[in-house]
Amino acid sequence: MAWLPSVSQHLLFGALAVLVYILTNRARRQPRAPTTAIAWVMGLALLPYFVLPLFLLFGRRKLRPLGRPRLRGSRPTRFMHWAADLLDGFDLAPPSDNRARFHADGTEAREALWELIAGARHRLDISTFIIGRDAFGDAVVDRLVEQARAGVRVRVLLDGFGALQLPRRHFDRLRAAGGEVAVFRPLLSLRNNGPRNLRNHRKLAIADDHRLWSGGRNLAAEYFEGDAGIVAWTDLSFDIEGPVASAAAWQFERDWSAVRQTKPRTVAPTPPMAPGAPAQFLPSGPDQAEDTAHALLIDACYRAEHRILAATPYFIPDDALRDALRRAARRGVAVDIVLPGESNHRLADFARSRAMRDLAEAGVAFHLLPSMSHAKAVVVDEQLALAGSINLDLRSLLLNHEAGVVFYGAAEIGWLARWIEDQRALGQPYQAKTPGLARDIAEGLLLAVAFQL
Repeated sequence: MAWLPSVSQHLLFGALAVLVYILTNRARRQPRAPTTAIAWVMGLALLPYFVLPLFLLFGRRKLRPLGRPRLRGSRPTRFMHWAADLLDGFDLAPPSDNRARFHADGTEAREALWELIAGARHRLDISTFIIGRDAFGDAVVDRLVEQARAGVRVRVLLDGFGALQLPRRHFDRLRAAGGEVAVFRPLLSLRNNGPRNLRNHRKLAIADDHRLWSGGRNLAAEYFEGDAGIVAWTDLSFDIEGPVASAAAWQFERDWSAVRQTKPRTVAPTPPMAPGAPAQFLPSGPDQAEDTAHALLIDACYRAEHRILAATPYFIPDDALRDALRRAARRGVAVDIVLPGESNHRLADFARSRAMRDLAEAGVAFHLLPSMSHAKAVVVDEQLALAGSINLDLRSLLLNHEAGVVFYGAAEIGWLARWIEDQRALGQPYQAKTPGLARDIAEGLLLAVAFQL
């Protein structure tokens, strides 16, 4: 057993592993939740030979941001809102007047997507997590091929995880037609383009830089109307015309150039729409200097006066967001969160119980739907609404590249509020159950480490 390290060697290696953690976080300015930091330090100290390689592979949470080249304070003074002030500090595009349309169901979402694709005249940019191996995925590729053959510049940015299930023939058809395909952070690539656990979850379809189709839907049958043997999920999407689409196009250029290692092109701003309603593009993720969506949601919880409505497929908030929701409920704000009774991720369903028990005791009402819902939306009073790809879980808020739109207009806030309320009426109230010791320990371990992977 001479190959086994001595106690002193183990302690020395463990100390060096913890030192690597400290210096790496200090050099890269990587903020972490206390529970996550404790989990990493304990793992590095106790199992350094196993945990140190994992930390070097997956421990990086922030990339160097590509900031928007504009002067601080360039937001129009005519639009005053606490959320706009907060997001202005993150160097995001300011609120502007846009025309938005929400999709009540999968049929409307599909028709709006087909309309946007067919209406592109010069360029068509698609960013998605998944294109389905089904009839809907085939139909998407068919339409993209048709536009590419017609002379439209078609670019498809597919996440490396989603690319694993896309048939090679789709790549070949698009490229043969003149389209371009890029894979965001391929899982099996040797290129050093960031940790493989930082996925691109943004769902964007952008036509000619001024029309955007977005939301929570991936480009597969279950997110729309289903198919033979595929049950349709409840989901939420929208299309929008105006400066928000230009901001999304600007973000797509940064994502595309990061993969292709090219210089991003300049995106000309779209003039505000008249008539229109104020909205703001909200990118979130490792490429942003701050956790933009996370910060907005926490601030919104503390500013809420009478209601917070939310729909999310997965609910695993960090301590800060959980505390903000609890305190909102304690001071009398009606907090209603709509979730699927059973989602498509059983580990997420298992891990959510701890936060749900804690918040239910404080007065937060959870409504469990009888079928899968993949929708992501939050409404705070009549102040604002947020919709997009952002789940209320640790991975989505702190690791993934995500995108949403903040709506400030009364009509848009009202539409989303009514939509969530209609979903709430379909759900059953959550009943908290005291966990046994084994489950309590398992939940804690899962919450500490699993979302990093």
